[in-house]
Amino acid sequence: MATTPPRWITDTDPGHSEWYIERFRAMAADGDDLDGEARFIDAMVPRGARILDAGCGPGRVGAALHAAGHRVVGVDVDPTLIAAAETDHPGPTWLVGDLAELDLPARGIDEKFDAIVCAGNVLVFVAPDTEAQVLRRLAAHLNDDAPLVVGFHTNRHLTLADFDDAVAEAGLRVDLRLASWDIRPWTPESDWAVSILRRA
Repeated sequence: MATTPPRWITDTDPGHSEWYIERFRAMAADGDDLDGEARFIDAMVPRGARILDAGCGPGRVGAALHAAGHRVVGVDVDPTLIAAAETDHPGPTWLVGDLAELDLPARGIDEKFDAIVCAGNVLVFVAPDTEAQVLRRLAAHLNDDAPLVVGFHTNRHLTLADFDDAVAEAGLRVDLRLASWDIRPWTPESDWAVSILRRA
């Protein structure tokens, strides 16, 4: 069991989950494009791929991938977000779980994944010093040479150097790094990083 709860629980105010859900519902109602991360992942995998949306929140990325014909499992530590995903986006399998302890075969999901996506600052919100453990648990659910794609703001407490240390500790390597989900080149001045990881 994790010794420390994720920052999503410890470092956010009461009502934050509900605010987050309503924020994306309002953006969807306004017609905002919320599918950028899903398009990115969709371009990397074959049709009908198995995709894990790790830290899925209220389900927008996994839902778009499901709509594109992929078989999606979404996992998030926050039951409120999972309930919203089930309500707003039926189709994928939505599960409550801590990514640092992820063991989907123990929950009856044995088949590994063709890709894993961690969008929306997931790694920023895990428990302190569990980044390598989270990446290790995610990598254990990947098919051979399948990508694990992680995007997060690098101007918060998780620096890119610390992330890269966690990547190496988890037995992974950076295959490609971009500055955004719309495929802009990464530079040292970028405050966002999208890293495509594979097994070392």
